[in-house]
Amino acid sequence: MNNSFWQGKPWQAFRNFAIIFSFIVNIVLVLVLLLVAPLILPIVGDIVNPLVGGLTESFVEMGDAHIVQTIEVDDTIPVQFDLALEQDTVVVLSEAVPLQVNAQFVLPNGGGTINGNVALQLPQGLELPVNLALTVPVSEEIAINLPVPVNIPLDETELGVPFERLENLFIPLNDLLGGLPTSNEDLTSRVTDSVTNGE
Repeated sequence: MNNSFWQGKPWQAFRNFAIIFSFIVNIVLVLVLLLVAPLILPIVGDIVNPLVGGLTESFVEMGDAHIVQTIEVDDTIPVQFDLALEQDTVVVLSEAVPLQVNAQFVLPNGGGTINGNVALQLPQGLELPVNLALTVPVSEEIAINLPVPVNIPLDETELGVPFERLENLFIPLNDLLGGLPTSNEDLTSRVTDSVTNGE
């Protein structure tokens, strides 16, 4: 294709048409925006902004919230262990204790020895010092009934990550909606100010 086409009447006609068509499309888009904006802005100001703002505030509060509760523990706990005892104590005989032991008697002046038995009886109520050294097995169930206060930060639980993600999603959206006009009067004022400042 030679350069005469780009400099000839067909190209100029197409260029003129393209400019006029682009101008008409832009005018139509501006008119549509001006007609639709008054219908959309009240929805944004009255419904979308409070809804998104409320959700954002709720997610922020949930991220800072704590689970506070008092849990009543009412249960039995099995306890099993060996208790080692080693101590000196005094025991009292609850009844008389007969004793019979082998004995050897040495006679004086070289008289020799005599082997025999000695029988005696420890009386009831006699106090005897003894040393206890034994292991006592303990196997019991202990009843527990007590209130346990619980205070868990929500961001330290598994719910913390989802709430943080939702908060990070809604905060930018809330900031974006906060910058939009909230009413037709606000839109008119902004357009007037931008036209005035543009001059």
